[in-house]
Amino acid sequence: MIDYDVLSVPEATAIQKNLQDQTILTPFNGPINYIGGADISFNKFSTTVYAGIVILQYPSLIPVGYSLVKKEVHFPYVPGFLAFREVPALLDAWQQLPVKPDILVVDGHGIAHPRQMGIATHFGVLTNQPTIGSAKKKLYGQFEEPGPNRGDYTPLTGRQGMLLGHVLRSKPNVKPVFVSPGHRTGMTDSLQLIISCLRKHRLPEPTRLAHNAVNQFRLGQLPEGWTALAV
Repeated sequence: MIDYDVLSVPEATAIQKNLQDQTILTPFNGPINYIGGADISFNKFSTTVYAGIVILQYPSLIPVGYSLVKKEVHFPYVPGFLAFREVPALLDAWQQLPVKPDILVVDGHGIAHPRQMGIATHFGVLTNQPTIGSAKKKLYGQFEEPGPNRGDYTPLTGRQGMLLGHVLRSKPNVKPVFVSPGHRTGMTDSLQLIISCLRKHRLPEPTRLAHNAVNQFRLGQLPEGWTALAV
């Protein structure tokens, strides 16, 4: 893999364009026995990145274990290029997994990005892994507010009305989440899978549990490495 720490922004832009050419946006029709959730935490002024992947049984969404990694990165904090800070640590967490999930939900965007290369797409192309982006706020595109009920959604569109994903009301009367296909997934199946992962919280269970694990890891409450859970 290219050393992201030494890249300039123009070089990173060229990599994004190359990865965009390799992106596959087709519906995921395979069986899902395990679903993963990924999250990354860092301070924009720090070189330390914390990454975690939680594996859950599907459709029960019972967690079976988590992989946590702390990594030093030196690519600068540049909006639209955050994957160059996040992906190296996420790859390390991925390599620690004893079993890979059938599909991975990443806390971040898929193709809902100015160059259609959010972290879910970037990571998915590098690993050839089916991925979906589920983000807490919009990075790019236009949308109308969805209805107030859980499961209400509206399209998220880019230039010339291109469909980038959906804006989903995941919990009544709270801010929506932004769902977009990453790699080897499509628009409708990405949305429906995220809806199937909703419980009583705003975030879908895979990324909610990954977010919690990464924050506990950052506070020293969980160990680095792979930890299996009794199920």
